[in-house]
Amino acid sequence: MKAVVLVGNPNVGKSVLFYQLTGNYVTVSNYPGTTVEVSHGLASIEGRQVRVYDSPGIYSLWPLTEEEAITKRLLLEKRPAVVVHVVDAKNLPRMLPLTLELQACGFSVILVLNMLDEAKRLGVQIKRGELASRLGIAVVEAAFVHGWGVNALRRQIAEQLNSRLTTRPLCQAAIMPEQEQRDFMASALQRRQAAEKILEGVYSCGDLRREAWLDRLTLHPVLGLLFSIVAIYVGVYLLVGRLGAGLLVDLFDGVLFAEIIIPRLTAWIGFLPWQAVRELLAGDFGILTMGFRYAFGIIMPMVGTFFFAFAFLEDSGYLPRLAYWADGLLKKIGLNGRAIIPLVLGFGCGTMAVVATRTLESRRERIAATFLLALAIPCSAQLGLLLAMLSGAPFLLLVWCLVVLIVFIVAGSLLNILLPGKRAAFFMELPPLRTPKLGALLQKTLARMRWYFMEVVPVFVFISILLWLLAETGLLASLVAGLVPLVGMLGLPPEMALVFLYGFFRRDYGAAGLFDLYRSETLSGAQMLVAAVALTLFLPCLAQLTMIARERGVPVAAAIVFLVSMTAFAAALLLRLALALPVW
Repeated sequence: MKAVVLVGNPNVGKSVLFYQLTGNYVTVSNYPGTTVEVSHGLASIEGRQVRVYDSPGIYSLWPLTEEEAITKRLLLEKRPAVVVHVVDAKNLPRMLPLTLELQACGFSVILVLNMLDEAKRLGVQIKRGELASRLGIAVVEAAFVHGWGVNALRRQIAEQLNSRLTTRPLCQAAIMPEQEQRDFMASALQRRQAAEKILEGVYSCGDLRREAWLDRLTLHPVLGLLFSIVAIYVGVYLLVGRLGAGLLVDLFDGVLFAEIIIPRLTAWIGFLPWQAVRELLAGDFGILTMGFRYAFGIIMPMVGTFFFAFAFLEDSGYLPRLAYWADGLLKKIGLNGRAIIPLVLGFGCGTMAVVATRTLESRRERIAATFLLALAIPCSAQLGLLLAMLSGAPFLLLVWCLVVLIVFIVAGSLLNILLPGKRAAFFMELPPLRTPKLGALLQKTLARMRWYFMEVVPVFVFISILLWLLAETGLLASLVAGLVPLVGMLGLPPEMALVFLYGFFRRDYGAAGLFDLYRSETLSGAQMLVAAVALTLFLPCLAQLTMIARERGVPVAAAIVFLVSMTAFAAALLLRLALALPVW
């Protein structure tokens, strides 16, 4: 089966095109020998099935980051029949040199001028036919968020697939000797000059300063902070905390599962003759009554609302601006603005966020960001539930936020002092601000939710089975008994010991267990605050810990486990003393 690879700078619309070509039936997997994820799926192009790859963003075939190196490997190893180079039409002069690199390497290239609606609105003019003639390749005009240009691109891909022309031998820049590498870098300047010459009389830039005031507004030291506060308040507190963890959880878990699904399942399963099987399916740790209820009744509404909010930040172009603005703050703890992306992603899923730390330039920054993710960044489900539980008492919510923030800053500052090395320089391309399209947001949200639940549902089922086995053998009671004294030192009741065990298997599972205690009014307000702090700073879940060991190595993972557990216990203990809570 022939391959089609989508290539281009970050934030040019490759992913939107990818989903429009393949639909949501795609595969996201690590590229062989790496932990960088590459999406691929099947597409029907004029009646022919092809495999489409959505490659990580790249600026040049001379890679500076691991993502760029993976895109280059993908091109060299898959030897695609067609390479679709997607560019932002407004920034064509800066992106065209990559087109020339791809042509020089012998690839069959189609150039896509995406975001043409934005370009025309700003007065940018491009003579598509003349540009295609000068390059000697097909050039397609498009605005993928509106669905415009997809059919024209399909026709051009079909023509390339049906062509009998053979490509020239592919360049082997990945294995160039040192002299050839220097020649390759020198030729980059020549390609930029060649691109400028090709665009003479073909491209006019218009007035790109029309939207400059928006950039100044979002990047302003004070106004940028206000923008961030509003984004966090609307996206995290209102959308995830109030809508997802409040209204939707009450609807899904409180009504759908508690009043309709669970009673009927329990009645049906009651006819089974085996007590052990009834307990496994519908007991205290039942696959259906706990595993599925936690996954779909409690976790799904919050994960869905978070992914929607995150997709909005991505598609609006605000996320890179948040990174640019946050650089001034993060440099105080040895990170740069690029780290904001895995940190924000950590509010969705810590496991995904650990993978995203690979975009950071130095090992020092990757270790620091991984530690902070494990310590002080709650996942969307955990965050949503904690917001729902504490929002009724604004003072408790404020104290929880302050404690977690102080721990984050102190831990980051200490790491900045103790870890060897220097902070890497920060650079990031700023895409234009735009109004996201609802269809694109829903498509991206559904695709990510599908990926998330393919991972989480089997884990939840496994945890239910494991807890059932531990309960049946008496080991669960022994583990809980061993934790009860530590939990008691924090002023918390014995029931919290089981919640912390849940949290080790999955952070969202532990948050759901705490939510059950909250609804049963087992905890006082002060106890809820201590429990919220302890669970937020508690050990990374098993899936996240596995990814940490895989990414950073077992010794680093072990050190993170030790330091995080000590920090969580110390912070919760100090808070208990400050609140004058008695030992349980």
